[in-house]
Amino acid sequence: MRKIVECVPNFSEGRNIKTINVIGGAITAVPGVKFISAEPDKDYNRSVVTFVGEPNAVVEAAFAATRTASELIDMSTHKGEHPRLGATDVVPFVPVTGVNMEDCIRLAHLFGKRVGEELGLPVYLYEEAATRPERKNLADIRKGEYEGLEEKLKDPEWAPDYGPALFNTKCGAVVTGARMFLIAYNVNLKTNNVKIANEIAMRIRESGRVKKDEKGNPLLDERGKKVVIPGSLKAVKAMGVVLDAHNISQVSINLVNYLVTPPHVAFEEVKKEAAALGIEVTGSEIVGLTPKEALAMAGWFYAGAETDETRLLDSAVEGLGLNDLEPFDLKKKVIEFQL
Repeated sequence: MRKIVECVPNFSEGRNIKTINVIGGAITAVPGVKFISAEPDKDYNRSVVTFVGEPNAVVEAAFAATRTASELIDMSTHKGEHPRLGATDVVPFVPVTGVNMEDCIRLAHLFGKRVGEELGLPVYLYEEAATRPERKNLADIRKGEYEGLEEKLKDPEWAPDYGPALFNTKCGAVVTGARMFLIAYNVNLKTNNVKIANEIAMRIRESGRVKKDEKGNPLLDERGKKVVIPGSLKAVKAMGVVLDAHNISQVSINLVNYLVTPPHVAFEEVKKEAAALGIEVTGSEIVGLTPKEALAMAGWFYAGAETDETRLLDSAVEGLGLNDLEPFDLKKKVIEFQL
């Protein structure tokens, strides 16, 4: 069986198309990889790039792209809606065929060690490659973002896994790791009020929210720890963002295990919470690729007992409103159709 790994690096540039194209060119120049897509977002000022290939070739391409980004992106002037830690913000390795999670953990270490040694950047390992529990969650590593990184690196508890504990003003830090297939899934709200989007995000995400008193102060339990109200969906991370280009807000969601919470379940939950707040959901979008299985699950939900694959997938696109912001091309968005 052919060994195939997916890599989905996120770069802190979503407005300068020339820069994005040069980074993409660094990837395509590596034999043994197939460039799938680059999806820039001007509001996030971030690009999600997807490519697949044989394990060692994928590591080489990821390093080439990171090196190029370090030359072209200046974090000291970067502004955007999405949390970020560096020019190459996060580089996950995902098993597709003929490889397992342990293989991808090894690749994350190889990549991180090389970035630390050759580019001199601090590197953190997350998800399945995390070296300690408090680094498993990407949001915990990103806490404070680029602006707080200089102080963070002074804390021995946040010494990088690879590279120097020195603040690189231009490039920030890199996070890498191994994870299951993550679906980056955003639900569109018919409002530009980000507070509403954040409210919905806190209601649905697994981590929930901190319970507060009438004055807005966090409530503490008998051990002095903050009381947390869990969200309604498992294996879900979410936050609210504004898309100025469309004059809307989104509930920006990471489905970290689509077998636990698939897109249609998240979509229907957001619709329910939005309706409770008097807000309409107009549709949704998938950033990057999705496994066919996730859309088939949505197709079964919206179409009932439909067995024809084409009709199932079309039903998923319609039911999830995936054509809301731009046309949704199944051939380009479903990973099985790209291999």
